[in-house]
Amino acid sequence: MISPDELTTTALDASKADGCTVVLTDTSEVNLRWANSTMTTNGHSTTRSFSVISVVGDSVGVVSGNGAELDEVRAVVAASEQAARESGPAQDVAPLVEGEADGDFGEPGAATEIGVFARLTGELAATFDGAGESGRGELLYGFADHRVETTWLASSTGLRRRWVQPTGTIEINAKIADNLGRSAWVGAYTADFTDLDFPALVAELRRRLCWSKRQVQLPAGRYETILPPSAVADLMLYMVWSMDGRPAHEGRSAFAVPGKGPGATRLGEQLTGLPLTLSSDPSVPGLQTAPFLVTTASSDSASVFDNGAPVHRVDWLRNGTINALAYPRAAAQEFGAQFTSPAENLILTGGSTARTDELVARTDRGLLLTCLWYIREVDPVSLLLTGLTRDGVYLVESGEVVGQVNNFRFNESPIDLIRRVSEVGATESTLCREWKDWFSRTAMAPLRIPDFNMSSVSQAS
Repeated sequence: MISPDELTTTALDASKADGCTVVLTDTSEVNLRWANSTMTTNGHSTTRSFSVISVVGDSVGVVSGNGAELDEVRAVVAASEQAARESGPAQDVAPLVEGEADGDFGEPGAATEIGVFARLTGELAATFDGAGESGRGELLYGFADHRVETTWLASSTGLRRRWVQPTGTIEINAKIADNLGRSAWVGAYTADFTDLDFPALVAELRRRLCWSKRQVQLPAGRYETILPPSAVADLMLYMVWSMDGRPAHEGRSAFAVPGKGPGATRLGEQLTGLPLTLSSDPSVPGLQTAPFLVTTASSDSASVFDNGAPVHRVDWLRNGTINALAYPRAAAQEFGAQFTSPAENLILTGGSTARTDELVARTDRGLLLTCLWYIREVDPVSLLLTGLTRDGVYLVESGEVVGQVNNFRFNESPIDLIRRVSEVGATESTLCREWKDWFSRTAMAPLRIPDFNMSSVSQAS
């Protein structure tokens, strides 16, 4: 295989554009799958992809390939230049980032191997055997994945950056063999599976299945609801993905001030008196991400012209107040704002030391909503979302979970939820259910919402 240094050097040498950036990613990935409490498949794959970003005047073209041969690399360079010449002026045009060369830029890509699951496979086998011997009647389904992505970024400005990103996730769904409608889900993020507490995940599944022995039917309505960290992550992610500066300035997002016309944003608006801070930070231990921007497509939150720009901590909410919006460099200059680029993690802090169980123990009557599913936007102006509950909504009475409740469709805006939250617990690493394939590094706190809107009963199981 062509070495990363040879590929990027060949591409830059072949470029006749005014500016050129090459983004190369090698991915090594292993996975395990199980169903009906039996191992079914495992796999190991390696892939390579690269993109050439060519700047011609104020226009840009991006073309991708797999980098199998040097002639292909040169052809991709030529194609990206042609794409730039055929496109119009870019709205996000800016000088390419200049900067340093990482000392490890010339090193090969990192790799993972199936051995990363050595402890997990033993624990899975023991769990499968234990379920049969104990007569629990439970069936486990799940998927574990470990991916190591090595990214090299090289530019005609002399910039040379390299980053190795490990990502590990596990999801487990448990069902009762004689009643598959009784099910529960848990998931976790891990960088390398050495810190994964698999027995604790299984214990939580079994606890939830025990809760489901009693089935309770409830009508739609507003209920006091405890949202554990996983469910909170799904909602907070959607909110941050909507916190782009340009749409807010142009009056087409939930972070524009209604009726005030172009340029009026909600920066500085206090949503809650609770000291909630929602941040992204590439240096958070256990959730580290690239300290520089890498993108192969421009959007309202990131620009291909900004590749290699440093990524720092951003407090999107600070002490309950809207504190930041995302601005590529061109948008920041246009709107008189600060260049702000999100990291690939998200952290919610500012709560107490109480875990989810403690919030439940302080609940007279309400719902414990363990995970969300099929979340979609209804109204971008208010950021109203709709979605379904799945794999476990539970009734809480007098501080104890007393049964499993039917599923619902919900209608809520995460902005309004922040306004109405009445209690915040302790921050912990978590894996969201809906967005895990796109965003897996989160640390969230459980929230108490006094009037979560279960808009209709769902027949989904």
